[in-house]
Formats: sequence, structure tokens, C-alpha cells
Amino acid sequence: MLSNVRRLFKDLLRLSDIKRPWHLPLVAALCVGLPAIIGAALGQFPQGMLASLGAMVVLYMPKTRTAHRIVTLSLCSFGFIFCFMVGALSTIVSWLPPFALSLTMFLVVVMSRYYLLAPPGSFFFVLVTTISIAMPFDLPSLPTHIGLLAIGGMTSCVVCVAYSLLTEANALPKTDIKLDERVNAIVLEALFVSVFVGGSYGIALALQLNNPYWVPISCAAILQGATFRQVWHRKIHRIIGTLVGMLLASAIFFFHPNVWVLAFLILILQFIIEMLIVKNYGYAVIFITPLTVIMAEVTSTQVSPALLLEYRIFDIVFGSVIGFVGGAIFYKTQWLTSIEKKMDERKSLSHLFSKKKD
Repeated sequence: MLSNVRRLFKDLLRLSDIKRPWHLPLVAALCVGLPAIIGAALGQFPQGMLASLGAMVVLYMPKTRTAHRIVTLSLCSFGFIFCFMVGALSTIVSWLPPFALSLTMFLVVVMSRYYLLAPPGSFFFVLVTTISIAMPFDLPSLPTHIGLLAIGGMTSCVVCVAYSLLTEANALPKTDIKLDERVNAIVLEALFVSVFVGGSYGIALALQLNNPYWVPISCAAILQGATFRQVWHRKIHRIIGTLVGMLLASAIFFFHPNVWVLAFLILILQFIIEMLIVKNYGYAVIFITPLTVIMAEVTSTQVSPALLLEYRIFDIVFGSVIGFVGGAIFYKTQWLTSIEKKMDERKSLSHLFSKKKD
């Protein structure tokens, strides 16, 4: 028993031997950090943050030729805009956001699973949706917000083109587009995940939690492991890394940093995250947490560090518990598999997809 515990902790703390070119994290950090820095310089930091949020599509840049990279980032940027728009419009009716979150989660999981979108998968789409829900509804400002998000995405596309030319991405082998054609399984997983993520936000609203958007974000982060068949210790990384990261975020907000400090912190944190994410997911989460806190709490930088720590840790643990329950059901029961088999016995969705493909 003791040896198993030691082995578990050793696996959790171990750094992988995967090497990553130093310039790739630098490009990601510049894409995400520069819009925030420009916003701080122009006295429009919240607007710069929205552009930085849109620029996070750079994290989905695949290791393929230039044309495929641009198509992938453009589609992800469109997905960000769609999620932001649905989330913002849903706040017109107080009970609608959980359903809107479920809808966007379902569509994002289906698309990302079917087209085998690499990690971070659905996470930032959920982050965009929840941030738009948390923002005060202002219909006249919605086109401006969407435009800023699009500018961030376009900025990442332009930087991606320049980076691909400098690194001779067109010399890479031609990539065959692979699809996961187990459509029935994908649809069932998407339904399952969307119900839990949207339901977690509904529960958080019912409990009247302070800024409850951290609950579905944490729930989605845990369930993403189930969606992509990740191992359970990735979830432990998420919990422990987030708790340590919240301490770091509280230390940052304790000094009430100005917009310039926050802007450069975004750039630095993004660089550190991209360096660590391939080495150890748990270490990366420590820095992902303050980055997402800065993104989400940009309108409340004067919040008490003690309250920030108290509220966010409770919300994150609460959302993670719901995600653990969903993950346990996903892994330990066979009812989704049995439903999938019954669907396969009939005229399945995958059969319809293959017909269209032919």
C-alpha cells in the first residue's frame, strides 16, 4: 500500500523527457500577452484582455503545414466568437445561461472529438463562454466585444503565418486529415459532458455562489480527461495544481497590481505554462490558474485577496467534485456503451455520416 502511494506521488511529480522548441512558447506568449499590453498602453485594458482571450486560439496550432494551421486557427477563432455570442445573449433571461453553456459544450465536444482536436481541447471554449456569461449584459457593446475577440484570433493567425514561414513549416510531411467516425460514441459523450457542465453551473446559480463561473470551468477541466480518455492522475494534477495556483493568484492580487503589471504577467505566465505543459500537467496548472483568474477577474482587481482565495477555492473544489462524479460514472459504468451498441444496431448516426462522405 505504502509503495503504491509512493509510486503515485513519484508519477505526479515526475517531469517528462518531452522537449519543446523554446520559440513555440515564446510565440504563444507574445500572441496572448501583446493585446493586453497594447490595451494597457491605450488605457483600454479590459478591451485588450478580450483580444488576448481571442488570441488564445494560438494554443490550438497543430504541428502541420501552414495552410492547415491557418484553417485550424480560423475555425477555432470562429468557435470562440460563437461561444462568446451565445453566452452573452443567454444572460437576457436569468435561467438561460446553464442551457446555453450545455449547448456550446455539446457542440464543442462533438466537433473537437470528431476532428481529433489536440489538447487543450474544449477547455478554452468553455472559458470564453463562461466569461461572456459573467460579463454585464450590454447589447450595444456586444458587436465591439465580438470584434475584439476576432481581432485577437486574427492576430494569432498572422503571427502563425510568420512563424510557419520562419520555421519552414511547409517542409513538414503532408498531413492526412484524420476523423473519429465513432459518431454515436462522440454524441453520447458530448451529451453526458454537456449535462454535467451546464448542470454544475445551474447548481452554482441555485446556491447563489459569488461569481459561480469557476464551477463549470473546473467541472469541464475534469471531464475533459474523461472525454479524451485521460488517466485519473491528470485530475489529481488539476485539483492540487489549482489549489497551489490560487495561492499564487491571491499573492498577486494582494499587492493590487496595476494594468501594466497584469499585462506583463499574462505574457510571462503564458510562456511558463507552454514550457511546463509538456513536462508535467500539474506544474502547468499552477500557472494556468492565476492566468485564468486575471482573465476572469479583470473588472475586480481590488478584490480582497482573502475573499478571492476563499471564493475561488470553494468554487473550484465544488466544480471538481461534480466533475469527479461525472468521471466516475463515465469510467465505472457501462450504460453509455450499452446505449451506443443499441444505436449501432439501428440506423446509426455514423452510417449517415459515412453516406455523406461517400
